[in-house]
Amino acid sequence: MELISIPDMPFISHPAPQFVLPPQPHLLSTLMKRDQLVVDEENFLNLAGIDPMPSPAELRKQLPIDALAAQTVSIGRRTVRNILERRDPRLLVVVGPCSIHDPKAGLEYAHRLQQLATELADTLYIVMRVYFEKPRTSIGWKGLINDPDMDNTFRIADGMQHARNFLLEVNRLGLPAAAEALDPVSPHYLGELISWVAIGARTTESQTHREMSSGLPMPVGFKNGTDGGVETAVNAILSTSRPHAFLGIDSDGRAAIIRTRGNAHSHLVLRGGSSRPNYDSVSVAMAEGALAKARLAPNIIIDCAHGNSSKDHRRQAAVLSDLVHQIRRGNRSILGSMIESFLEPGNQPIPSDLTQLRYGCSVTDACVDWDATAAMLRDAAAQLRDALPTRINTDTAPHTCTTGMQ
Repeated sequence: MELISIPDMPFISHPAPQFVLPPQPHLLSTLMKRDQLVVDEENFLNLAGIDPMPSPAELRKQLPIDALAAQTVSIGRRTVRNILERRDPRLLVVVGPCSIHDPKAGLEYAHRLQQLATELADTLYIVMRVYFEKPRTSIGWKGLINDPDMDNTFRIADGMQHARNFLLEVNRLGLPAAAEALDPVSPHYLGELISWVAIGARTTESQTHREMSSGLPMPVGFKNGTDGGVETAVNAILSTSRPHAFLGIDSDGRAAIIRTRGNAHSHLVLRGGSSRPNYDSVSVAMAEGALAKARLAPNIIIDCAHGNSSKDHRRQAAVLSDLVHQIRRGNRSILGSMIESFLEPGNQPIPSDLTQLRYGCSVTDACVDWDATAAMLRDAAAQLRDALPTRINTDTAPHTCTTGMQ
């Protein structure tokens, strides 16, 4: 057998292997705790605290709805639906303070409004604007729920309790309430006391708010975007009319999968834009066209404030007068109006000394005062008393957004 000669290989030096003993149990526990602290610090880097809230069920048990308030809500929702379906010829009027910051002044306003609503009930269906949440372009007071003491203490649990109690008091007067749905959690606490809901210009495009609105039990008005265009709102109405499934909470505050049927009574609110109003007849006709193109009912509410008044509360009367004239000239799509109104005119900054607040004067957008409000609504009712009945059941076309689902 031939032997094979293997040449000598050069010597290669390898470092000695490093043997690491496994950590002892107490050391392993220490390392894990240290790593968890690092993870926690990273995950909670920008959190200052997490405070528990009573669940919706707990607050409803603490402040239960009574028979009178429940009846007001039921009648309110049904009446607004009937207006949208042309079964009730009256003009819907959502009127009240830009925001509720002083429940005492708010209730005084509610008592006055209830009397006026009774006086004009043959022509106008009046719903009180009761806004507890305020969207902000940058910073500022975000409403009674978020900061009820207006001192940056953010006692949200107290704010939610104040809001629910206020809604109970308003509904007990027989006066239905309207609100903006800004935080998707709030309707679990307050929704059973609200007859009409608005989705604001800044949130109309939000998928979260569209999904939420599809399950709300009351009619929902979507405002056009801050640019004045209606496409975003039209898309929102279409989306809200469909069923959705999404993450939310249940009555006990637990995470839950929410499944909805779709809201057939969502509609368009024209609030003007940053550069122009859109309450005039040409803008209304364009909005009607956009709704028709999407196969949606021509249901429009005109906001007399915001972009339509160029943020000048004194111009709200002119906007209301214009929409009244449009109806008298034969318009059939304008079904309601919104007005920002309080006891005193204008608005005021929030002072550091809250005792210096002017009673009954808005701390957010400027409002028309009570006397001007009553005069505006009495004049509108007088002009519309003979014109509105002719609009009821004038055609056979569907008047809810379910037409967009076909």
